[in-house]
Formats: sequence, structure tokens, C-alpha cells
Amino acid sequence: MTLRSPAFDDHAEIPKEYSHEAGDVSPPLRWSGVPDRAVELVLRCEDPDAPVGTFVHWLLAGIPPESEGVAAGDPPTGSVPGRNDYGRPGYGGPHPPPGDRPHRYVFRLLALSEPSGMATGFSAGDLDEAVEDRVLAAGTLVGVYGR
Repeated sequence: MTLRSPAFDDHAEIPKEYSHEAGDVSPPLRWSGVPDRAVELVLRCEDPDAPVGTFVHWLLAGIPPESEGVAAGDPPTGSVPGRNDYGRPGYGGPHPPPGDRPHRYVFRLLALSEPSGMATGFSAGDLDEAVEDRVLAAGTLVGVYGR
């Protein structure tokens, strides 16, 4: 699958309007190449460069496989938000420590062969367990952000 954003290119800077300090508006994303057998899409965004270890910024399950993307700040109808590492459901934008080298933010879209069964507020661990042996395809987009 291909995952991209009209707001930033792969391995390019994420615009400040999608950051934590600008109000946590999720960036627009587009995808293609979803397998015909997919019954659900799930999305995650993580910062592997965080000082405390990988930091979860966004978990979203229950995305209809026929969808082609998400609008800025507007997840698809019927999708289920997981809990980010800010401690709340939904998207939490980039917010690396001042002075750190720009961090990488890895957006990953998974196409599943079976429903994940996630409920609002699920964790990254819950999602990992649910998708095991169900992933048909994946797409990745990496953005960078520094303060």
C-alpha cells in the first residue's frame, strides 16, 4: 500500500499546524493499493526518537477499507480512536524537546484480514495483539519535526 500526505512529503518536515503546540490537528493522509480482502484499516503514528522510548501520537482503528484517506483533523466516520501517550484518545501532534535534533514521526497504515475489535481508548499493546497474523499489507510515511 502507498501512504502519503498532501501536507508533507515522505521524510520531510511536518507543518507546524499539525503539531502539539498548534492544537493537535491531525494531518491529512491519502492511501492507495488496499487489498481487496481487507476488512479494516488501522493507523498509528509514533516517534521512535523520543527520550523516553517510542512515543505513541495516534492510534486509529475501524477505518473502512474502501476509504481513501483522512482529512485534516477529521478521522473517518466509524473509526475508533486509541489512547495516545499524552493520555487521551485521538491525535496528539509532534512536540519534541526544544534543542533536540528533529524527531521522526512514523505513520503506518495496516490492512487487516479480520476486524480488530478495538474500542475507544485502546492502547498500542492492545492493537499489537489484535493485528497479529491479520496484516495483509502495510504502508509507511515518515515526517520530521523539531522545535
